[in-house]
Amino acid sequence: MRTIGQHRDDVEALVAPVLSLGQEARLVDALAADTGAGHGYRVLGRAVVAPGPLPAFDNSQMDGFAVRSGDAGTTLRVVSPIAAGVVPVPLLAGEAAPIMTGARIPDGADAVFPVEATPPGSFPAALALTEVEVPADLTAGTFVRTVGSDLAAGGVVVDAGAPLTPAVLGALAAAGVDQVELVRRPRVLVVSTGSELGGDGGAAINDANGIALRAALAEVGAESRVVRVPDDEARFLAALDDAVGNWADLVLTTGGISAGAYEVVRQALEPRGLAVTPVAMQPGGPQAFGTVTIAGRPVPVVSFPGNPVSALVSFEVFLRPVLARAARMPDTRPTQVLPAASSAVSPDGKHQVRRGTVVDGAVHFVGGPSSHLLAHYADATHLVHVPVGTAAVEPGDPLTVWSIR
Repeated sequence: MRTIGQHRDDVEALVAPVLSLGQEARLVDALAADTGAGHGYRVLGRAVVAPGPLPAFDNSQMDGFAVRSGDAGTTLRVVSPIAAGVVPVPLLAGEAAPIMTGARIPDGADAVFPVEATPPGSFPAALALTEVEVPADLTAGTFVRTVGSDLAAGGVVVDAGAPLTPAVLGALAAAGVDQVELVRRPRVLVVSTGSELGGDGGAAINDANGIALRAALAEVGAESRVVRVPDDEARFLAALDDAVGNWADLVLTTGGISAGAYEVVRQALEPRGLAVTPVAMQPGGPQAFGTVTIAGRPVPVVSFPGNPVSALVSFEVFLRPVLARAARMPDTRPTQVLPAASSAVSPDGKHQVRRGTVVDGAVHFVGGPSSHLLAHYADATHLVHVPVGTAAVEPGDPLTVWSIR
């Protein structure tokens, strides 16, 4: 029985080359910046430079009066107000122009003082003023956002490899960039096996794995599709060839790798190169991986157990780290060592991964260790690690926990 570390290293060695190929050679997506937020976690394939300065012109940082700083301490005549979005007339000596936040500073002005410094204290009442007194301590540049102060023309808005975050999208839009080149996301085919999936009658169950794993993949920047296949070898292979085609970089299967009589993944793919390798972990003991010829080409395959908690825990331990690293995300969950709040038992020959929460600095187990307790997993905020060689956990014992939300 293999260790978690051995299996994780082998999965990474299998999957990483495919992900690297996608990053380096397949920069094929171009999306409008204003629609990029609808495409999940993305990574920029090429640096983006600003076509012009940002801001594009000097503008007011607040609602107030645009003036010449040399007129500090004097009383000026109020002229027509300047709204955002208009090109103002030049400001002459002895004049003060009411100006709104974001409005262009008129030629001749070099400072703004806030409307709060006037007797009315706010607009629109201050628009009725015919003259205003300029604060004596006003200096040039006060409350003026100068052209290019955020980014000079030709400056890099965002570097290649950066995630397309909301702030990056905003910066691109502000700079007038409407097209970006993105790294093509890894394409993962999720294959849920089992004749019981989606069937009719009292023996049917719903496919939790396909939905849950697609969501987990999306969190680390992978694109995915799901197919559901029965426990029939010929139908399984045909469905796999059809779904993989020229699309999938990686196949992720759930179920069909244990010791039962209808283990379709094992029966169909083990003769073709899939290595079925039990791992000393609970849940998630049955595991498999390998390069298999599918649709006429070699494709890496990673296989998880079919119970939904086993599948999700397996994803967190074995597949998420390499996918996250390829997406320039942290490849480890936030980790702490905290005391147990209660007792628990664990098979001392396996690394047990329990579900839990952290309350007042202590780890509280959520549900039992069984691999079908998906609702308990949904309630958990942490994965709790009980290492190999530990048969019992007592209150106060230190445990490593991963924050999963």
